[in-house]
Amino acid sequence: MGLNDTPSANRIHIGFFGLRNAGKSSLVNAVTGQEAALVSEIKGTTTDPVLKAMELLPLGPVLIIDTPGIDDEGALGEQRVRRARKMLNKTDMAVFVADASIAPNGILSPVEQEFVNLFKEKNIPYIIVWNKADVVKIENKEEGDSPRSLSLSAKTGFNIDLLKEKIAALAAADEAKTPLVGGLVKPLDFVLLVIPIDKAAPKGRLILPQQQTIRGILEAGAVAVTVRDFELKEVLEKMKKKPDLVITDSQAFAKVSAEVPRDIPLTSFSILFARYKGFLETSIRAVTALEALQDGDKILVCEGCSHHRQCDDIGTVKIPRWIRSHTKKEPGFDFFSGSDFPEDLSSYKLVIHCGGCMLNDREMQYRSRCAEDQKIPFTNYGITIAYIEGILDRSVQAMQKAAD
Repeated sequence: MGLNDTPSANRIHIGFFGLRNAGKSSLVNAVTGQEAALVSEIKGTTTDPVLKAMELLPLGPVLIIDTPGIDDEGALGEQRVRRARKMLNKTDMAVFVADASIAPNGILSPVEQEFVNLFKEKNIPYIIVWNKADVVKIENKEEGDSPRSLSLSAKTGFNIDLLKEKIAALAAADEAKTPLVGGLVKPLDFVLLVIPIDKAAPKGRLILPQQQTIRGILEAGAVAVTVRDFELKEVLEKMKKKPDLVITDSQAFAKVSAEVPRDIPLTSFSILFARYKGFLETSIRAVTALEALQDGDKILVCEGCSHHRQCDDIGTVKIPRWIRSHTKKEPGFDFFSGSDFPEDLSSYKLVIHCGGCMLNDREMQYRSRCAEDQKIPFTNYGITIAYIEGILDRSVQAMQKAAD
């Protein structure tokens, strides 16, 4: 990823869905102006979801998702359909592609209508497009709150620009998000960021949550000051202006909390992202499940990205060690990373997730709701560490105050 690239988690995720041979991949290529998807007359050419990060004017940075046909057949076909359905969990808006040449009356088939109903159930903004207008043109529909539809042709380019405009309008109507540090800092506030540089830190760069937090502070008109954990005490003594907020890596919580005066608000990058992704309050309530753990209980530890694990990895090594020390119990741990997330959580007593900087809001909220629906407590790394260190109240105080 280049320095100026927008992270995938911050891009609007646009999913293209439909039957095989409806022209999804051709439409993706027409919309993007690139050969982003493989096109063929053979049914089922797209066998796995294809994700393409790009700039889509007039919308900006987006992630285009081209999916397998929802009518795929056979054992492999069923797996492909499940993958297409799974993409709904991260889709911010959907384009359903129907083939006008096989439904000139403009009525979706039962299979298509059933899938469109999923958009409504999951509250995903969507538009139905009737492709192949070069063969059969179907009247556009704009009837109040009823499903929008648009006739177009991926082959000739007819109405492709209009589709882009409608996608942008849907995005604007659905976009209402609190900035990363919104309500926590004011213009010209000093924010001190404590960033350990150790063997677990990537060489030559900051990790994504740190980059995004610095950008958020600058956008708020505040001043970001960075320091390593072992230099924190000396820097605090030298600063003429007391920091208005301290944000630390969760792994350094104990040391930082001991050195930062109590009258200075303190939190962590991970907790900041729990708020940003919309599951802070549920995570605070869920973490107390640690007190009910028994020997042999299972805990699911999830990360939104796949990375090379260090010898003292936070998810697979440190958090299990801290939990065993805190509870004096011997629970079991399962670890998932990247796009993998089990639908059945019934065997777990607790789910502990990373901050989710690599996952968009809809994906994180889906995971949180999966746990909530199955009555499984769902919390995150920073909240777990703060709770174990006995500083959870302090670490969320500024955010709860901003919410009041």
